[in-house]
Amino acid sequence: MPRSFLLAALVLLALGSVFVSALFGSVEIPVGRVWGALAGSAAGVDGDIVWKLRLPRAAAAFACGALLAQAGALLQVLLRNPLADPYVLGISGGAAVGALGAMLAGAGAVAMGAGAGGGALAVVGIVFLLSFRAGDWNIYRLLLTGVVLAAGCGALVSLLLTLAPEAGVKGMLFWLMGDLSQAQAPLPAWIALAALSALGLAFAGSLNVLALGPLKARTLGVAVLPLQVGVYFTASLGTAAAVLLGGSIGFVGLLVPHALRLLGVTDHRWLLPMCALLGGGFLTLADTAARTLWAPQQLPVGVLTALMGVPLLLLLLPRGR
Repeated sequence: MPRSFLLAALVLLALGSVFVSALFGSVEIPVGRVWGALAGSAAGVDGDIVWKLRLPRAAAAFACGALLAQAGALLQVLLRNPLADPYVLGISGGAAVGALGAMLAGAGAVAMGAGAGGGALAVVGIVFLLSFRAGDWNIYRLLLTGVVLAAGCGALVSLLLTLAPEAGVKGMLFWLMGDLSQAQAPLPAWIALAALSALGLAFAGSLNVLALGPLKARTLGVAVLPLQVGVYFTASLGTAAAVLLGGSIGFVGLLVPHALRLLGVTDHRWLLPMCALLGGGFLTLADTAARTLWAPQQLPVGVLTALMGVPLLLLLLPRGR
């Protein structure tokens, strides 16, 4: 498939996912009124629902999905591991420990976000300090350290769930499976997405060389160590921003880069922007389904990403080269 055609299709998917998110919800609004609200000609309740409820959540879902997809693509080339995803280094586990600890203490939403951010950044720092010694960067030690910390954070999460009062367990589980219902301020995530996209595109050519292996990259004149450190922190901070916004939403960072590579997109100058479009559109559609299928009850969006993503990837696998 020509890359320009695929890029145009993904742009249409992204725009369509935002419109679908504005169209569907627990309150039924006719298509004409949604168009009117988007054009600014519909005031009243319909306009408030579209502009104050649905579009901010769609913007949050799109930014979160784009961050996870791009972080997944960066970590896969950094670790040279097709199974790598944004949570393989324990970042999600650290955020979960911080957020659930704040919930258990009865803290509010701001403190919970601070706890999640602190936990994620603590894991990022620990993994880096244990993997980077005397100017030596060991990718295998990095991966092993992340996996070990993820397992330890998983044990702490289980302990916190055991100690939590019964009334609070459902909210904790909901956050662990992904929850965008409280994501009404997506601007910080969009700033993080813009920064991640700019950095990724700036080093896309070097990432193509790094994918051949560090030895070949050094032979071809790439400063491998600074590039690896930069990719690690860029992907980690992008993952932390996504976790702060929507909780632990799995499968997006693993599915989206693989799906695009199976379609023949391997050049990171094309792969990274396409990951942002496909990841953002995919998560926006999944979140729309999560808040619509059993309305007014909402489903964890992480469950929907897996239920939607698994059959899509299985359909693409036989066609991959």
